[in-house]
Amino acid sequence: QVQLVESGGGLVQPGGSLRLSCAASGFTFNNYTMSWVRQAPGKGLEWVSDVNSGGDTTDYTVSVKGRFTISRDNAKTTLYLQMNSLKPEDTAVYYCVTEGWDYWGKGTLVTVSS
Repeated sequence: QVQLVESGGGLVQPGGSLRLSCAASGFTFNNYTMSWVRQAPGKGLEWVSDVNSGGDTTDYTVSVKGRFTISRDNAKTTLYLQMNSLKPEDTAVYYCVTEGWDYWGKGTLVTVSS
């Protein structure tokens, strides 16, 4: 069965960095676009970024462009999100999501606070 396991979240000060990982299994990872979606406390879901199956095409929501970098390692079936210059408004649960938003991980909490 499809499994997506996120890791790497935690508490970080404003301006800091974190790298999220998502270990994928149960499907042919390198055939699918993958995405990161987040949900801030008390708010709805927000698409953050996606990367195509080959890893050479990426897209970002405006608020993270230039600060976050999505990447993937198809040999390791792992998705990444490098987050730099973090802001308090980046505080959210971050989910790894398959193409079409069909499958979701359980999420990892990122808290940006001094």
